[in-house]
Amino acid sequence: MTASSRKSANKPSLVDADTHVESFRQTRSNRRNELIEDYVELIDDLILHGGEARQVDIVQRLGVAQPTVAKMLKRLASDGFIQQKRYRGIFLTEAGKALAAKSRERHRIVEGFLRAVGVGEEAARIDAEGIEHHVSDETLAVFKAFLDKAGPTSRA
Repeated sequence: MTASSRKSANKPSLVDADTHVESFRQTRSNRRNELIEDYVELIDDLILHGGEARQVDIVQRLGVAQPTVAKMLKRLASDGFIQQKRYRGIFLTEAGKALAAKSRERHRIVEGFLRAVGVGEEAARIDAEGIEHHVSDETLAVFKAFLDKAGPTSRA
């Protein structure tokens, strides 16, 4: 093998333009949905563990500024995921509850898979928080099948 043929053999293949566009479109879409899912899941967690979700709690838990949270809550309300009542907390709509449950399940599967392949508990929890939003349904199904096959001792 010549030096030039070795060099070309090491080059990654370039996918066709349509495939490339679809990959980036999907990634952009996932990034937009990531914040929505994180907020809705946190609101659900706050309600489940403390009986209520308040804007101040979201600010504290996410480490962002109050105006950032206020803006996102307006978006969540207009998208039909939450209801806010003046001088009261934040409540999930049925759509919000469904999204929170779906997001929580995706996280559980991804974290369980990472733990099953040897990733430590803390790293798996942190990594799953990002991966859960970007993994395809196909990949998630493979992770779940792996966990189902591996049995309950492999779960987080």
